[in-house]
Amino acid sequence: MKILHTSDWHVGKVLKGQSRAEEHTQVLAGVIEIARQERPDLVIVAGDLYDTAAPTPEATRLVTRALTALRRTGADVVAIGGNHDNGQALDALRPWAEAAGITLRGGVRDNPAEHVIDGVTADGERWQLAALPFLSQRYAVRAVEMYDLTAAEANQTYADHLGRVLARLCADFTEPDRVHLVTAHLTVVGASTGGGERDAHTVLGYAVPATVFPGNAHYVALGHLHRSQRVIGPCPVRYSGSPLAVDFGEQENVGSVTVVEVTARTAAQIREVPVPGTTPLRTVRGTLAQLAELDAPEGWLRVYVREQPRAGLREEVQELLPRALEIRIDPELVPAPGSGTRTAQRAGRSPRELFADYLGSRGHADEGVQELFDELLEEADR
Repeated sequence: MKILHTSDWHVGKVLKGQSRAEEHTQVLAGVIEIARQERPDLVIVAGDLYDTAAPTPEATRLVTRALTALRRTGADVVAIGGNHDNGQALDALRPWAEAAGITLRGGVRDNPAEHVIDGVTADGERWQLAALPFLSQRYAVRAVEMYDLTAAEANQTYADHLGRVLARLCADFTEPDRVHLVTAHLTVVGASTGGGERDAHTVLGYAVPATVFPGNAHYVALGHLHRSQRVIGPCPVRYSGSPLAVDFGEQENVGSVTVVEVTARTAAQIREVPVPGTTPLRTVRGTLAQLAELDAPEGWLRVYVREQPRAGLREEVQELLPRALEIRIDPELVPAPGSGTRTAQRAGRSPRELFADYLGSRGHADEGVQELFDELLEEADR
């Protein structure tokens, strides 16, 4: 059978105030075109369909249309909820999804059988997929209790709970003539973050070892980390990565999907397929004179300006580079804490003097900013 693995669409993402709806439309059209060319038997979307738990109607329309288009390629489609998604809201779409022939699992249900999906390809290859949406620490404990596994102690780790839940979902991975698959939205120890993940859900407390996955699984399709990568484990484990760089921390990532070819008797053959239509994110740096001579690269820009801060500097940069979304003073020009002007003693100093000392200590000495501060101070004293 052939599998197309994608994740972390983050539809509805706004970058520094810039809507990316048009980019998402192009990128998802690219994913759909790959599916039309590859003709997979199964498409797995491993979470974070949306960027927010309260997506706009436009974002919902784009996601549902993309899932429908993937289904129309002839593939079975399974999508799970991620940490950015609202699991209950996704589950509310299940009647629509089932009518469209799409399997949607937004959150963990009371019955573990609902998370074990069986299928058969057009060529008769039987497969079984254990689908685990994102679980917070609180709901990981609840899931263990629901599934009547060993007692969940309050001091057990998140990894303990996830391991028990996955063991329950994969308990039937015993038939030799069936392809055994897992999809989940989580962080695996040792994997590299892509730059745009939610920090609270990638810290050590949320990381699990790859040993939580069964050794007899033919392929584990993960979401959550935005960099496409293989994870060393007891079976083939992989993040497909996000098809679109979510923020400037991901500018080196290459948007792609993962295509897997496997049978019950043969090992998975895995390859990355780049997604066309992605808009790159770039970082440029220089003085205003250097930026004025710059042949601006394609895409959205983060600009590190090698100038001393002053009022109006941002506007000058944006006039030179209209696609600059983030403008900062080059970190190399910002004095280290404790360097520069000696920290002023507060006793007997006026607010104006203290503010002037602060600006000087940070390398921000600018008469225009000082005048604005004076105006605000006068208003506050009235």
